[in-house]
Amino acid sequence: VYDQLSHHFSEERYRPWPRVRQFLEQLEPGSLVCDAGCGNGKYLQVNPSIFKVGSDRCAASVDVARRKDHEVLICDALNLPYRDESFDAALSIAVIHHLATRDRRVRALRELARILRVGGRILITVWAKEQRHRK
Repeated sequence: VYDQLSHHFSEERYRPWPRVRQFLEQLEPGSLVCDAGCGNGKYLQVNPSIFKVGSDRCAASVDVARRKDHEVLICDALNLPYRDESFDAALSIAVIHHLATRDRRVRALRELARILRVGGRILITVWAKEQRHRK
């Protein structure tokens, strides 16, 4: 679905969320950050004093991010191709709720924890399925 919608999605979702921007701006200069599920790379442009690597399963979104000169690759959040404890921080913004089962969501969280250095920071957002207005 996202391969078909990536161009429209990129035009609609280009402004970083304030809380994510704050998280990235508070990191130490030189920090290495993984954005798992980076989409069009909108968070890869925040804070030029840190190094960011993005990944997404959607090839079309990765192409959009590459055209913006971001460091990105195609991969699955369940099998990140990085060494253990190699990142100072990690992001997973509006990604994990897309995984179909609880087991897959837990596996994605474990992958993020695996690549994070001891003492590293992580920011994860998911949609709140229990909100009253949802049916």
